[in-house]
Amino acid sequence: MSHGAHVAGNSWPPVHGLAEVVAKPAAQRLAAYKDAISRGDELLAQRFAAGEDIETLVRDRAKLIDELLVHAWTGIDGPGDVALVAVGGYGRGELHPGSDIDIMLLLPDHTGDSWREPAEKYFTFLWDIGLEIGHSVRTISDCVRESEADITVATALMESRCLCGNGDHFASMRAAVGPDRVWPSAEFFEAKLAEQVARHKRYDETPYKLEPNVKGSPGGLRDIQMIGWVAKRHFGVATSRELVELGFLTAQEIRRLRAGRAFLWQLRFALHVLTGRREDRLLFDHQVRIAKMLGYSDSNHNLAVEQLMQRYYRTVMELGLLNEMLLQLFQEAILMRPDAPATPINERFHEHNGYLALSADDVFERNPAALLETFQLLQENPHLRGVSANTIRHIRDSLHLIDDDFRAAPAHKKMFMDILRADRFVTTALRRMNAYGVLGRYLPEFGQIVGRMQYDLFHTYTVDAHTLFVLRNLRRFAVEPANPAYPHCSEIIRGLAKPELAYLAALFHDIAKGRGGDHSMLGAADAKRFCLDHGLSEYEARLVAWLVSKHLILSVTAQKKDIDDPQVIHEFATEVGDEQHLEYLYVLTVADLTGTNPKLWNSWKASLFEELFLLTRRALRRGLGNPIDRDTLINETQSEALQLLAELEVDREKSQAVWTHLPDGYFLRHSPQEIAWHTQLLASHTADQPLVAVDATPTRGGTSLFVYSPDRMHTFAMTTAVLDEMGFNIIDARISRSRDSASIEAFRVTEASGEALIDADRAAALTTAISRELNADAPGQPGVTRRAPRQVRMFSTPTRINFSDDQHNRRTMMELTAGDRPGLLSQVGDVFRRYDIVIETAKITTVGERAEDVFYITDATGNALSGAQCEQLNSELLESLDQQ
Repeated sequence: MSHGAHVAGNSWPPVHGLAEVVAKPAAQRLAAYKDAISRGDELLAQRFAAGEDIETLVRDRAKLIDELLVHAWTGIDGPGDVALVAVGGYGRGELHPGSDIDIMLLLPDHTGDSWREPAEKYFTFLWDIGLEIGHSVRTISDCVRESEADITVATALMESRCLCGNGDHFASMRAAVGPDRVWPSAEFFEAKLAEQVARHKRYDETPYKLEPNVKGSPGGLRDIQMIGWVAKRHFGVATSRELVELGFLTAQEIRRLRAGRAFLWQLRFALHVLTGRREDRLLFDHQVRIAKMLGYSDSNHNLAVEQLMQRYYRTVMELGLLNEMLLQLFQEAILMRPDAPATPINERFHEHNGYLALSADDVFERNPAALLETFQLLQENPHLRGVSANTIRHIRDSLHLIDDDFRAAPAHKKMFMDILRADRFVTTALRRMNAYGVLGRYLPEFGQIVGRMQYDLFHTYTVDAHTLFVLRNLRRFAVEPANPAYPHCSEIIRGLAKPELAYLAALFHDIAKGRGGDHSMLGAADAKRFCLDHGLSEYEARLVAWLVSKHLILSVTAQKKDIDDPQVIHEFATEVGDEQHLEYLYVLTVADLTGTNPKLWNSWKASLFEELFLLTRRALRRGLGNPIDRDTLINETQSEALQLLAELEVDREKSQAVWTHLPDGYFLRHSPQEIAWHTQLLASHTADQPLVAVDATPTRGGTSLFVYSPDRMHTFAMTTAVLDEMGFNIIDARISRSRDSASIEAFRVTEASGEALIDADRAAALTTAISRELNADAPGQPGVTRRAPRQVRMFSTPTRINFSDDQHNRRTMMELTAGDRPGLLSQVGDVFRRYDIVIETAKITTVGERAEDVFYITDATGNALSGAQCEQLNSELLESLDQQ
């Protein structure tokens, strides 16, 4: 027998001797109670570490507090007509180490002030011994009045428990706030349902957030309590077992409910032990440590924390489904007519109280195809509110029927494809199929990614939830009015002959995550096999497989490569091959990125992806054998810029005088509008002085910042340090060296919120700060004092640097991956300055907790770096960055 099990025996709770200290001096009494609390919590933590049953631990902590509160109340000799009452979760007899301890002193209706002094003395004593209590003092009339006004009070009192004192008053209070007096069960149910809907909205209506709240998130402990509240209010049920006797739950479902609650209780108990306080959020800082506390260990393809969180997500998915079923059954019993007539739909299904329901309990056993037909009927009958709870139960109990023979049946394959090809409610159908377990049975590879998370800040949702969000985004492009935030997506997908090919690519693009190896290639093989097996042509199967295998290429090219370079566009166009592949790839990429983390998509990303799409389409239409050359592109850009400058009344000769100092690459890196603005500024500027300007009109999702400096070597480091210190995000940097060695740097920046800079005073402060640094007599490296956000600090990202030759442009591409943190770019810039490295273009990308930046650089002579220079630069950067 473990130590924990021994402590839990007759010696619990460990409060022996408290009665003997009643007459002792105050300091001695306080010490005795504090010791009892400390000893009790320490023993509970030991028992938890030893793996003792969590329900016992939660109940035992409540018993510990019961004994302490009763001893303390007895010790102050409180009035005999007062009842000491536990309310809320404590009233249920459930306490975690940091849970709220809510108590109420219940007074007779017509009472004097004799209770006041002992009550104040009592509450003060409880605070002094370190208990964080929530307390109230109410008469029975107060309880009725406050319950009528606030359902939260009514709920807390419904779960109240008399600890000691006048039991008759307590019984009278319970009767006075019962459902026949206050909040009739129908009103109570509707109010609680609305409360749950509002709470789910606060958590984005998904249980799949990276840092969920084990109590409040969908499928969490609050959803379980919701079931208990309604059951107790309407049916007088005290235990979940009684719901089985009433026919609302099966024995198997009650086991799932209890197992799910026990797991969430384990997590909550661990959080409280770990933090030493009430903490219900599974923050990144806690997830790894809790995984270790609960005995998880890393495997070949899955971190311990990923295993823990996958179990969490699967648990809350299961509990959310049970919550949905029970509340639907309660709704029918409380608000509707269970015996309402049914409207036939076909031989297998009918409509009952607005829900799709089985005509007989053995429908699935007799006709397994009805498991898929369920979701087809929901698509065809949009007025239906959903699937009846009893039908959901039968679906769950019939999943074993979806086996290899079921998957091989041509009729079933056709039904699945028909669901995917339907005109409406495709995403809704697949989400329900996932929630009920059908999708993971029909597509076993999908079943493996259900609840799977990736331990980083980039992937906001579990893999299955992300996949369905990608599909939802594609469907929105197809059926909703065109949204300028997603340029060309609607017109493209509506022009596709077979949009379901994009949906299939979405379904398979991440399906192989967690298996090891290249998930894109593994998923492509799965996709091709599935497509051929489901009646698609060889060409269609190859197209879907290609989309899955290449689903990252457009995003990588847009964000990490120099798409101003015609050679990059030609190479990408060659990879894509034709416009049809480009169109499918473009809509899939936009849907994928916006379904990974909605905060990552902004007008800058939209313009970047759109630019790559349009440039590639142009290259494909010209023909891969007829690529546009640099000189033609430069001439076209300069011609358009001159027209804009003429409209700005800038003298043509002055403009061309400015341009004589600019390299050809400058005209490839900037749009005609940017060139016209820069030229207008430089035409009237003294060349030996720095120049800093902010464009008052935001474009492409950011604000343009122009920096000219005759001292080219420290400009980038100084500018990025100022931007970082002032809290700006840099989303793009394009740098040119003039023929007279000045630095011309164009940044696109946003506020930390992702919005463009529109405040004139802040813009003026920015230009002043940069100018001050650039005009300093002895420029140094400015410090950046901002700290990285908490979430970012929780991850340890090793610094990785990779060099490759961009031979076509006589330069070197340096790829840097490091933990994202304030001052990173200025550190890099300072190392470049010390080694006379010239930056031509910087592609700045933040991927969750990681910075993934690409720099196109040359040496001081304008040539690519040698192998020795790369090694030296690599060593210096690693030393500088890893000191942080």
